[in-house]
Amino acid sequence: MKLDSVIKSDKVDFSGIPSNYFLHGLLSAFENRFQTMADNVIKEISWKQFFAIICISICREPPTINELSDILGSSHQNVKQILLKLEKKNFIRFQEDKADKRKQRIVLTNTCLKFCDKNNEKTAQIMQKMFEGIPEKDINTTIKTIIKMESNLS
Repeated sequence: MKLDSVIKSDKVDFSGIPSNYFLHGLLSAFENRFQTMADNVIKEISWKQFFAIICISICREPPTINELSDILGSSHQNVKQILLKLEKKNFIRFQEDKADKRKQRIVLTNTCLKFCDKNNEKTAQIMQKMFEGIPEKDINTTIKTIIKMESNLS
């Protein structure tokens, strides 16, 4: 069931919920629905694995697990599990840091880059459809709001 259908449904009563609580619940429900849809579209890997690849690809240099954990907002253990699955599929490899031999950097493989190239158009279409009819100013307001919410948690 889509979010708007749930909200309009007579099965739940949102009338007494403050808007900030409602927004938080809406974000959580949206993330669950998005993850399910993405997992079904990108069948070779999960959305969480794909998101990790995206985050690795935007790093100026190959990140360490701790650096990637910070970017993803997830624990070291969860990120390690995601990376081990990606390594098994030959999407990433661990490389010793040249400056500090104790650190391992995460590098995307050619297999991964080919996968991303193959799926670029499909993911661009999903993003375009998802944001269809939403003005850029509303998107920027949402970005600022979520950043401020996260900042308030610190």
